[in-house]
Amino acid sequence: MTTSSSIDARPWGDVTLYTLRNASGMRVDIGDLGATLVSWLAPDREGRFADVLLGHDTPDDYLNGSTFMGAIIGRWANRIRDGRFVLDGVAHQAERNEGANHLHGGSAGFHRQMWGVQEIDGALFMTLHSPAGAAGFPGNLNVSVRYALDDDGTLSIDYEARTDAPTPVNLTNHAYFNLGSAASIRDHEISIAADAYFAIDATSIPVAHAGVKDSVFDLRASASIGMRLDASHPQLALAGGFDHCYVLNEPGALEPRTVAVLFEPSSGRELSVSTDARGLQFYSGNYLEGVPARDGSRYCKHAGLCLEAGGFPNEINMDSSELAVLRPGEAYRQRTRYTLRVR
Repeated sequence: MTTSSSIDARPWGDVTLYTLRNASGMRVDIGDLGATLVSWLAPDREGRFADVLLGHDTPDDYLNGSTFMGAIIGRWANRIRDGRFVLDGVAHQAERNEGANHLHGGSAGFHRQMWGVQEIDGALFMTLHSPAGAAGFPGNLNVSVRYALDDDGTLSIDYEARTDAPTPVNLTNHAYFNLGSAASIRDHEISIAADAYFAIDATSIPVAHAGVKDSVFDLRASASIGMRLDASHPQLALAGGFDHCYVLNEPGALEPRTVAVLFEPSSGRELSVSTDARGLQFYSGNYLEGVPARDGSRYCKHAGLCLEAGGFPNEINMDSSELAVLRPGEAYRQRTRYTLRVR
C-alpha cells in the first residue's frame, strides 16, 4: 500500500483536530481528546463525499458523552465482571462504572484523556501514560497508537503498550459506522468470519462459548442487519440487538486477516475490517436514541454500528486469562485495518 497522506492541525475548542488526507480525497479527522476518530469523509459510487462516522458537534459532547464515540478504549476494552480479577494471586478491584461491572477503562478511561501527538512519516503517532492505580489497575502503562491513511482507502490503527508491572490490557477503537444516508444501519449487509461467539447474561458478561451455526448470529455469509435485528432470539432481547463478541477464525494469525465486511447498497460503500486480534465486538448501536449528533440533531437507535477488534470481554477471568495480561519486558501489540471502497 502507498500513501500520500498529509497532516494538518486546527483548534477545536480546547481540542486539536488532526486531518489525514489521501490521493483520492478522503479525509480523516482525529482529536487529541481520546485519540478519537471524529470524522471520515469518503466517496460513494457517484463520487459524492459524506461522513461515514457518527460524531458530535463539540468537544464537550465527547468529553461528557456516554457512547465512547470514536475513541481509543483502555486500559480495558469491554467489560470485567464485578470489576474484579486476580493476577498472580493478588486480588484487584477495578472501578465499577456500569452497574456492578467495569466498562471501557472506567469513568476516566483513555477516551477522556488528552493524548500526546507527533507526525512521523505521514502518520499520526499518539501517546498516553496511564499511571499505576488508574481505575484500579496495577502498573504504569505507556501506550501508543499510530493512525495512517493509505491511498487505497485503508485507515490503519496500530496499538502498542508497555508496563512496569503485570496488568490486564485490551485496547480497541469505538468508531460508529454508517456507510449510507439513512438514519439507521438496518439496510446495511454484514459478514463476520467467525464460527462462534460469546453468549451473554443480563449484564452483558459472557457466559457461554456458542456456535453460530443455524442461528441469527451466523454471519459467515453476508446478511441484512435489519432482518437479523428483527429475528426472535433471547440473546438479541437481552442486548437490545447485537452487542456480542465474535470469536474470530484463525486466532493465531500473525498478520491482519479480513474478519468482517460491511456493505451499504444505496451508496455502494464497502468497509472491510482486517485485524490480528482474536475477537470482534459487533455492536448495533442499541442505545443511541437521543444521543447528540451533528448540527444539533439527535441520533436514533441503530444509527451506527461498531466493529471493535481486540481480546474477549471479561477474558481476565477466563481460562485464557494469561492472554489478557501484559508483563514487564513484553509489548502489547494489535493491528487493525479499516478499508473503504465502492462497488
